[in-house]
Amino acid sequence: HFCTLVSHLSRVSVSSGAQKQTITESSVLDISSCPITYYGQKYEQLYVNFTGQKIVFCFDHFYNPENKGDCIVGSSPNTRTADFDIIQADSFLDQWIRKKIQTIQNSLRCSVQITTQVRRSMITLALFNFGTEAALTLEAYTIGPVVSLCVFDCYCFVFTCSTVYKPGTVVNSNPQICSSVTCSETATLQTSGCGPLEHCQGNDICMLDTTCTVTGPIIDVHGQINSIRDRCAYSLFSTPSLPDFQVQGHFDDRRRKDVSFLDSVTLRVDRHDIHLEQGGRVQLNDSTLTLNSSSQLVHGVQLSKDQTGVTAKLSLSNLNISVFFDGDTAQIRLEGPAGSSVEGLCGNSSRSLSDLRLSKYSSTSCEMQYSEPADSTINCTSVTERCNLLKKAPFSSCNSDIDPEPYITACTDTLCKYPAVDGLNCQFLKAYARACSLHNHTLDGWTSKTGCSSEAFCQDRTCSDHEFCGEKTVGGDTRCFCRAIFASKYQANNSLGDPTVCKQNSASLTLVGCLLEDKGIDYSTLHLKDPTCRGQVDELTHMVTFSFNSSNRCGTVVTANNSYIIYQNTIRSQNYSSDVIIRNDQVQINFSCVHSQPNINTATFRIRDWSVAQHITSGAWNYTLTIKAYTDARRTKLVKWNTELQLNQKIWMELKTDGLDGNMVALVSNSCWATNKASPTSTPRHDLMLNGCANRADRTVQVQENGQGTSTYFSFNMFRFTVGSADIFLHCQLHLCPKQGNNCIPTCSKAARRYRSASFTYEPEAPAFISVSWTY
Repeated sequence: HFCTLVSHLSRVSVSSGAQKQTITESSVLDISSCPITYYGQKYEQLYVNFTGQKIVFCFDHFYNPENKGDCIVGSSPNTRTADFDIIQADSFLDQWIRKKIQTIQNSLRCSVQITTQVRRSMITLALFNFGTEAALTLEAYTIGPVVSLCVFDCYCFVFTCSTVYKPGTVVNSNPQICSSVTCSETATLQTSGCGPLEHCQGNDICMLDTTCTVTGPIIDVHGQINSIRDRCAYSLFSTPSLPDFQVQGHFDDRRRKDVSFLDSVTLRVDRHDIHLEQGGRVQLNDSTLTLNSSSQLVHGVQLSKDQTGVTAKLSLSNLNISVFFDGDTAQIRLEGPAGSSVEGLCGNSSRSLSDLRLSKYSSTSCEMQYSEPADSTINCTSVTERCNLLKKAPFSSCNSDIDPEPYITACTDTLCKYPAVDGLNCQFLKAYARACSLHNHTLDGWTSKTGCSSEAFCQDRTCSDHEFCGEKTVGGDTRCFCRAIFASKYQANNSLGDPTVCKQNSASLTLVGCLLEDKGIDYSTLHLKDPTCRGQVDELTHMVTFSFNSSNRCGTVVTANNSYIIYQNTIRSQNYSSDVIIRNDQVQINFSCVHSQPNINTATFRIRDWSVAQHITSGAWNYTLTIKAYTDARRTKLVKWNTELQLNQKIWMELKTDGLDGNMVALVSNSCWATNKASPTSTPRHDLMLNGCANRADRTVQVQENGQGTSTYFSFNMFRFTVGSADIFLHCQLHLCPKQGNNCIPTCSKAARRYRSASFTYEPEAPAFISVSWTY
């Protein structure tokens, strides 16, 4: 601030016109279009009054001799009149004043001028607006002959300010509250102290102390709100000073497909993952930890658990970090040196969600967003009234330290589109109360006044990945519910589980546990046709599986037609009635497996190869067929490559399968014949078996077993053809026969058999090596 006294100053002034007026009595002048700033105080009114022999211009109120205030006092004008005007700035005057007073930093904007006549002099008082700075000039010029160049003793300046400071001077400092007031270069008082995320530790030391709250909406450390509508993993918190530490949040749907909530929190510490999950479960990598109220140190993280939730604390590089999670809400608090930055959803809200999404830890379809019709049962007015409790006692005692508006906005935005169930009616109130407690505010009686509990919702109840914990009734018992997106694929087909899984020797049907509970069905009352066959529950997924196999058919009915084999069973409740599918607690769910009838196949066998094994696929059946030849009835002496076989010597053939269920199917040899060429259609040909029975034309053929199990045994005497090659190739046609409802054993006549045809002969006196090809 300065005062410059100018005599006979000639200058060009431009009046605004609209403000020009003549003052004849005490007046309050509006100078808001050209306010004057003095010691940081902006004045927009000028109080002018005539008192006895004086004219007074005051900035705060009319002049009072006992309480003078901030005023300029001068001799009363000759006629008790004065002219008032507001003058626009001009560059000449701006340069002239700035040349005289070089400490001025800003540019001239305008000036307030008052002119009056005192005796023989015209006196002009000018107040100049330089933004946060101000200047004053007082000029006089005489009318007629000059008597005196200076008549300034007739004006005095009366200000209540006791001390004037030079720019750059520290006006006030209090190290205990980290606060100081400085007179700036532009003549304003600037207050400095700890930042909005910091608190004073004393001795002018500011410490970072900030909290981020995550439910579905995220209230970051700046009090800004962000919302997640997908079901992906995101970076919630990280800081550049801790490159090996990160807090991740995993979001998922619950009762609605279009609203997502925080589902779990992961702390990544030096490449170790600590998962804080629903129900207070904590996992280190893939192992579940047992926690209590006493801290347990895990990879530098202090973990503890009480009735309110799980808390993780760690100290790294002068930073103290705590993460609290109660299964629904996470609160992350950071304490450390001033200037520490926060990144992730809790920090820089200007970054896009795609930058913070962690694709590596998210499912491939997590970004897909859904829409659903509005819930007509929700009364948004009542919801808003409930959320606004945060501005009333006892919450109001904390409002000065923790702004309730972000919590109110998050509360109303969520509950105006999602039903206030599963503890959600208290979730935002509880989050605000805990944020207050972190800043030493005790909100006495808040739980009783709101009908809430400080304990964690669904504590110690663990649900599977496709489930969430919710209330059976409002305020009632809890259970695991199916997530909306997961359940929708079953609801679209009006089903309670996945399609039947059919295998060669077994079948299974899996029902979804949470869908059964939605229907009020107790899985423990369900069984197959055999009441002893009940569902098996997977403790991790809560899926219920019913199955049967060859060892335990559980009342399965097997039927066959020309093209298919059908296995059928039924899941039913203990009190089912035959005409009911699903009604209340009565259940009857039919399921079946349909297999194509197995085909007839071919294979090759040589006796001197000892044995031949071949893998075969026929419809739903996959098995291995092994063919062997023996020289004894007990099938202990295997024909090897160097075994000498005599004509008319009896050999025993074994066709044995591995991988077939002997209780379900049987191996049937339809026919077998011999040729002296590899082709089964070549000639000459001799039949050994026809229609599953021994050829009556060859009295040496005997069928020991055919159609009784998964193997076929028969024998015949060695021979050779009288024409062509001396090799003998044996061929068979085989098929699989479902046992239930079928007689798989061929019906053979006991009629007398004829001798072999003339196309082959016995030569018992001539030993021979026989090569055999076996085809089926």
